[in-house]
Amino acid sequence: MLIVDAHLDLAWNALQWNRDLTCSVNTIRTCEAAVAGKGRGQNTVALPELRAGRVALCFGTLLARSTGNPVAHIDFATPEQAYGTAQGQLAYYRALEAAAQVKIITDAAALNAHIQAWAEWDAAGVGDEPPIGIVISMESADPILSPDQLDDWWAQGIRLIGPAHYGMGRYAGGTSVEAGLTPLGRDLVRRMAELGIILDSTHFSDRAFWEALEIYPGIVIASHNNCRKLVPHQRQFSDDQIRAIAERGGVLGVALDVWMLQPGFIKDVSSNTGITLSAAADHIDYICQLTGSSRHAGIGSDLDGGFGREQSPGDLDTIADLQKLAELLARRGYTNGDIAAIMHGNWVALLHRAWSPGSA
Repeated sequence: MLIVDAHLDLAWNALQWNRDLTCSVNTIRTCEAAVAGKGRGQNTVALPELRAGRVALCFGTLLARSTGNPVAHIDFATPEQAYGTAQGQLAYYRALEAAAQVKIITDAAALNAHIQAWAEWDAAGVGDEPPIGIVISMESADPILSPDQLDDWWAQGIRLIGPAHYGMGRYAGGTSVEAGLTPLGRDLVRRMAELGIILDSTHFSDRAFWEALEIYPGIVIASHNNCRKLVPHQRQFSDDQIRAIAERGGVLGVALDVWMLQPGFIKDVSSNTGITLSAAADHIDYICQLTGSSRHAGIGSDLDGGFGREQSPGDLDTIADLQKLAELLARRGYTNGDIAAIMHGNWVALLHRAWSPGSA
């Protein structure tokens, strides 16, 4: 079954972690065997495994912050440095596209052609597989020097933006803070609506979430977000927030970072033993039951988002194992149509609505 993964930090892994994603996962692990640090030698994502797992399309991020509290590989002292880093990550995706490894998708026609090519190749089982599709998103809007610059980012192919990340950003309060949108953030969200850039509410503080929805009239998503009812933490979304996204025609991509899947997991202390992809199916099922439909749940794995196998479900070796979710959902009584929607169809339909003339 084809898969759409709504959150992968591919360029960040390639440039800030110096990983050659054209190599296999095992090759990268071998290269990092002697490299110290969290997640090193434990990666799960590379282009060959994306193809093996039938991940036909993903949302590939640009990730750089300027928060005044530098963290290695993410934070920079000035917005200009964050801008340069994000531009370099964008150039990496363009270089992969020039090498025919990926196809950057920016409109409905290209999306339809891409998904059709993958479906035909998958059904035939022969011939050269199509490139992996990438919709470029931005996680943390800090690299955008000012809201007036947003037009340039749109012209360069950015189609989704999550203004917040961890802590307080230039545009919004994020995970672990309670601040709302900044004045710059309000202007940014308004301009996003005018251009048709999809608002990714992931990482918003509760206050920033509701303030953004007051300003932004269009489709709202949560690219990689789980359910607060199952794992009580501000990083997850409440029932009211999940319903609000569904009411906007949005989709929530369930993330596979195990601290977001099971209560009580402590990073760098707890073991992922016994935490499996079934926990991800729990969050998918919760979204479906809460909203009364399978149309608002999807995958946003966030695999290799600063961690590796040590903080992923224990029954997942590489991203190709996302295919196991289909069987888990079937065991819970989901129909083939519902499973296909969750695995890829909901994200494809959402992008089509967002990019079609006259869509909200």
